[in-house]
Amino acid sequence: MTAKNAFYAQSGGVTAVINASACGVIETARQHPEQIANVYAGRNGIIGALTEDLIDTSQESDAAIAALRYTPSGAFGSCRYKLKSLEANRREYERLIEVFKAHDIGYFFYNGGGDSADTCYKVSQLSETLGYPVQAIHVPKTVDNDLPITDNCPGFGSVAKYIATSALEASFDVRSMAKTSTKVFVLEVMGRHAGWIAAAGGLIEDHDMPVLVLFPEIDFDQERFLAKVKAMVDAHGFCTIVVSEGAKYPDGRFLAEQGTRDAFGHAQLGGAAPVVANLVKEALGYKFHWAVADYLQRAARHLASKTDVEQAYATGRAGVEMALAGESAIMPTIERLSSDPYQWQVGKAPLSEVANVEKFMPREFITDDGFGITAACKNYLLPLIQGEDYPPFENGLPRFVTLKNAPVAKKLDVFEI
Repeated sequence: MTAKNAFYAQSGGVTAVINASACGVIETARQHPEQIANVYAGRNGIIGALTEDLIDTSQESDAAIAALRYTPSGAFGSCRYKLKSLEANRREYERLIEVFKAHDIGYFFYNGGGDSADTCYKVSQLSETLGYPVQAIHVPKTVDNDLPITDNCPGFGSVAKYIATSALEASFDVRSMAKTSTKVFVLEVMGRHAGWIAAAGGLIEDHDMPVLVLFPEIDFDQERFLAKVKAMVDAHGFCTIVVSEGAKYPDGRFLAEQGTRDAFGHAQLGGAAPVVANLVKEALGYKFHWAVADYLQRAARHLASKTDVEQAYATGRAGVEMALAGESAIMPTIERLSSDPYQWQVGKAPLSEVANVEKFMPREFITDDGFGITAACKNYLLPLIQGEDYPPFENGLPRFVTLKNAPVAKKLDVFEI
């Protein structure tokens, strides 16, 4: 059997541990030179494949690839570019196969969320019909934790740890000021349709901090919300509010909707925290502070969960091992064996059941009043934020790696996207 090359790319919003998955893919591929000759990475995700802008990872030392494990962001560049359906834009899929053929690529590893799972699945289907089979493996990644079948998604545990920690630290701060100044702190977190990240903020309740969570899964009732805030402040002197960017009114409007759309056609969000804070100020007169975690929450490698790092690496490694075993159109998953003690293993799911399916917070994870998390949710979340996996520090700052990202010589005509 002649060794084929592999193509790896990163998609969508990056995470603190997506590069750990890249590390798992590349290190494992290097251990099987008889089957995988080289790993080419797409510069800026799938766009790199379409434009034949490939990166030769063989030009990176073993030490540099190993350093990806503790480096945040997307080492090869990511993108928000969703390929349309095969019927609507067959030329792009045919271009992918053309590039794969030109560079003798037999393995496709796409590291991303639901949209990239869909792309990966379509590539696996089309490659067969065009007579150039490519083993397409989707490596899961999303801070939103909304991929189906897998117990959790690499990237989520670290953002949950960061949000829970940040909410706890800020709550200590506001508690110290509550007698004379600030009584309410509002923290806005990511999560368009699923409230997993916001739920992590609810963990601070067990540290005797009054916290109120606004989930996308629960319609925002302004009157009930304000009554809850007042009750918390009356009882404790202050409270913390964690609001998901996807919190919405009963008519479906997002609290934070700006009226614009992103490259995937999703409503662009941003501003739920000031909306909520000003509602509190106008109705109750409390002095407030608010913050938007934004990129900080998904880039915080210094506070990554050890569990998350290990699972990100494991799914990257498993993706290669599954491809080498002849698998295609699948995604490595995390299977929880027990929560206490926490035990897990890598499983797999067919992409036909993953693509374009979102996993929402179960109602039993949200308290009856809709403003907090249940014991079952805490049992789910706590194992995912366990352990510390600090990057090396130098002169007081983390020392991350920047790769050479040497280009691969092009062989085809220019392709416009």
